[in-house]
Amino acid sequence: MTVPRMLVGIAFLLGLLSTGPDRTTRLETPRTMSAPIWSDVSAPLDTHRLALVIGNSTYPDADSPLSQMTRDAEALTNAFRKGGFLVDTIDNATRPDMIRAIDHFRARVRLDSIVLVYFGGYGVQSDGRNYLIPVDAKIWSEEDVRRQGVSIDLLLSQLKTSGARVRLVVIDASRRNPYERRFRTYSHGLAPIHTSENALILSSAAPDQVVEDANELHSQLMTALLAQMDPSKGIEEVFNNTRNAVMTATQGQQIPAVSSMLTESVNLWPERSGAPVSSVGSAASGRRE
Repeated sequence: MTVPRMLVGIAFLLGLLSTGPDRTTRLETPRTMSAPIWSDVSAPLDTHRLALVIGNSTYPDADSPLSQMTRDAEALTNAFRKGGFLVDTIDNATRPDMIRAIDHFRARVRLDSIVLVYFGGYGVQSDGRNYLIPVDAKIWSEEDVRRQGVSIDLLLSQLKTSGARVRLVVIDASRRNPYERRFRTYSHGLAPIHTSENALILSSAAPDQVVEDANELHSQLMTALLAQMDPSKGIEEVFNNTRNAVMTATQGQQIPAVSSMLTESVNLWPERSGAPVSSVGSAASGRRE
C-alpha cells in the first residue's frame, strides 16, 4: 500500500512541475509586441517606416465583443512586417497601455520617418473632437470621454511635433456609441478629422455615420485595405481605392472618409530594385514641419 501511494505522490508532483511553467508563461505574456524583425518575404527592416497597430475588441460596457478588431490588427501587423515595417502591436489596450504604446512609438520617430497608426475599436466624439476609447474606460458622461479617451487630434499633433515626415492614420472606430444612453446629448459616429501638411487619414465612415459590423472574419474596411495594398500604388491611391471598394461592397451603406494633405507621393513598400519609398529626395527628408 505504501509504495503505490508514493508513486501517486511522485506522479502528482511531476505533473505540477511540468504544467506550472506553461501556466506562468501564458499569464505573463504581454499584450504589447514590438517586432524589430527581418522579413522572410520581402524587404528588410526599415527603421524609417514605423507602424503602431491597436485593436480593441473587449469592452465591458458594449453589448458584444468587437472580435474583428483584434483579427484586423493581427492581419495588418503581418502585412506591414512582411513589407519591412517596424511594427508595434497591442490588443485590448487600457488607457495606460495606449499611452505607453504611443510614447514608445514616438520615441522611435526620426525626421524622415514615414509613420502609420491604426486603431480599431470604439471612437466617440465630444464637442466636435474625437477620442479613441480604451477597454478599461468608465464612461458615464461626455466629460469622462475627454478624461479617459485618447484624443485623435492630440495624437496627430504629437506625431507632427515628433518630426515624422509623412503621417498616415487609419481609424476603424465609427460605431454606435455604447455609452450614449448615459449622455444628455446625442453623439453619432465621429466628427470630421482635420489633417495637416503631409498627412493622410482614412476613417471607416463619413462624419456622423456609423458602421454596422458584418459577421465576417475582418471588417469591411480591413478587407478592402488588405486587398488594395500593392507595391505599385501610392498610399493615397490605396486609401481611395479602399474607400471605393467598401462603398461597392456595401452598396453605398458604408462610405469611408479620406482626408489628404500629402505633398509627396508615398509608397508603403519599397521597390525590389531598392528604389526609395518616397519620391522626394534626401534633401526634403530632413525637413521638419
